[in-house]
Amino acid sequence: MKRADGKTIKINDPMYSVISYIMDKRVDSMNMTTVDIPLDPLTAYIHKMRREKGVVFSYMGIFLAAYLRTACEYPALNRFVINKRVYARNEFCVGLVVLKTDADHGIMSKIYFDMTDTIFDVQRKIDEYIAENRTSETDNKTEKMLNVLLKIPGLPNFAVGLFKFLDKHNMLPKSVIDASPFHESLLFSNLASIRTNHIYHHVYEFGTTSISVTMGNPRVVPKMKRDEVVFEHTLPLGVVMDERICPGSYFAAVFKRLSQYLKNPALLELPPEKVEYDPT
Repeated sequence: MKRADGKTIKINDPMYSVISYIMDKRVDSMNMTTVDIPLDPLTAYIHKMRREKGVVFSYMGIFLAAYLRTACEYPALNRFVINKRVYARNEFCVGLVVLKTDADHGIMSKIYFDMTDTIFDVQRKIDEYIAENRTSETDNKTEKMLNVLLKIPGLPNFAVGLFKFLDKHNMLPKSVIDASPFHESLLFSNLASIRTNHIYHHVYEFGTTSISVTMGNPRVVPKMKRDEVVFEHTLPLGVVMDERICPGSYFAAVFKRLSQYLKNPALLELPPEKVEYDPT
């Protein structure tokens, strides 16, 4: 079965073929964890690239580049569940909140990446996205859609109900999906930018968001190394996952690979040798 943003896939594991019928809502299937990323390798890489190549990287840029590259190797990260069916997404997009320069609030929209993007491509797209959406005079697709819905009393209730029905039955237009902040490969929030600790952000029941990640204030955590306790500076990530898209062992492999890229971001400077895709 095909949608504007993906196609159904066949799950070989019997348990995961039926799990969407047992847990038919994302609120039932959310697993949560905290991942502490060592901060020193990221900081060293940022300083090195600024000094040697004049390129300015952010922690968010490095993380999203590492996540994108991990998704190249583990395509289940780009799955979603709609109406008890598992789909492989045909695009990769990340939902981000951007604060307006002269306002105390932000708006969430999406940034699209190619699976072959390098860390340079990812940081450039993030910088362009933030610059474009931060200007208060500019309304992005999401803002324009919301402004239209709010103009007529009663329209938001009717429109949201209609959108949910169309989404459930694979009839939601691509134009609405593109403007929706609830249809994305990853929901990411950099809470450290507003000096806030990480949280476990829900994945919405409406839409196709299967994974959310928040990045919180840096912190020091104790770790065992060579039979002694050492204290390590880290960036904490609050991760929420829809368990229906893949087994826990798969997520464990994902976090291991993601950590490898974050410890050595130079691995992301060239395009991936190969991009894995879910069979549809």
